[in-house]
Amino acid sequence: MKKLTAILALNLLALLSASVYAGPPATVADLSWMTGNWAGALGPNQLEENWIAGEGGSIAAMVRMTGNDATSMFEMITIEEVDGSLVLHIQQWDPGMAPRTEGAQEMELEEIGENSVKFKAVSEGGMASLAYSHPDADTFIIHVGQASGQVFDITLTARSVWK
Repeated sequence: MKKLTAILALNLLALLSASVYAGPPATVADLSWMTGNWAGALGPNQLEENWIAGEGGSIAAMVRMTGNDATSMFEMITIEEVDGSLVLHIQQWDPGMAPRTEGAQEMELEEIGENSVKFKAVSEGGMASLAYSHPDADTFIIHVGQASGQVFDITLTARSVWK
């Protein structure tokens, strides 16, 4: 009986500690506003994000940076439902699918609002945080948080993938 009580207590402690560290409650359906084709300038280059509709507990984007008639970067972003919240994974590749890092950077949900979401890094990578907002029907803003604490915004506009 003593052993069973100890096992139950450890399981309860594990459950409570997991919920303390989980991000705010959210589902992929809360991110439906991200779906679409977005593009805008990033210095002399164009950044394009293509977000597909959420399905099966995930939403994903394929990102491409182009300029001077060439592609300079590909990026894959996934956001998945995990333990009642959301987890983002992001990884970049150079042309030829040469990975820029050994693996994807992981971020957990920090805050979510109407047409806005923010993730904070929980693994090593190029960003301390990554957030998105959608202030109007034609504007999609990426908020990139750097290790220094500075944030820079990349403003994209809606466009048709069938131009």
